[in-house]
Amino acid sequence: MESTTANIPSWLGVAASATLVLIAIAISWRERLGLGREVGIAAVRAFVQLAAVGALLLIVFDKGGLPAAFGWLAIMVGIAGTVAGRRASGIPQARHHAWWGIATAVVATMGVLLLLGVIDTTPRVVIPVGGMVVSTAMVTSGLALQRTVDVVTDQRPLIEARLALGLSPRDAFLQPYRTAVRTALVPAVDTTKVVGLISLPGAMTGLILAGVDPWDAIRYQIVVMYMLLGAAFMSAVLSARLAQRALFDDAERLVRI
Repeated sequence: MESTTANIPSWLGVAASATLVLIAIAISWRERLGLGREVGIAAVRAFVQLAAVGALLLIVFDKGGLPAAFGWLAIMVGIAGTVAGRRASGIPQARHHAWWGIATAVVATMGVLLLLGVIDTTPRVVIPVGGMVVSTAMVTSGLALQRTVDVVTDQRPLIEARLALGLSPRDAFLQPYRTAVRTALVPAVDTTKVVGLISLPGAMTGLILAGVDPWDAIRYQIVVMYMLLGAAFMSAVLSARLAQRALFDDAERLVRI
């Protein structure tokens, strides 16, 4: 099958696409949503951040090697853990729980893919693929921690009643824990169910635009979906488990959040 490579937008094209941001700001102003300033700042930040990342990636790709790629992933994990932990500030050491959950998911997922030779051991592959794993793990970890706060707030009397009946903290919190994790994993599971039916995922779309044969793009996208699903489960479960332990003191009492 003959393939054609899509044209890459010029900087003039990038500037033209900013019209869509202006439309969003106009809609916000027209509907009095109060988001115009925030949208403008977000658009400028996205431009600056992506430009800076692009410049750094050129250095990493040319001179950094695999150690630099792993260092890049470590930085992303640190940032992701901070962002996810903010969703559950009421939980003691929430950021640490998010960091461990995300880091474990990234190490396990990337370790399997690299050791089995599923992806190439080059910075050009490790960084973007690892970035997808970090992003997914961050979202699910943040949702799991946020939902944990919600269920503790809503079900505190029930949890304390179970503790009073002699149940261990783990058993008393078992149902709320499962509720939190299930809720956090719904987006990942639903996305996997409808992949290809509602929209073409990012990795597959990028490969097709780059001129790769659709069947090759599909195989790569399947790998991506499976790795993201595994990362989501690992990050959500571990973050929620660590948060559960932090919610009880040495006397096995539920702390206030």
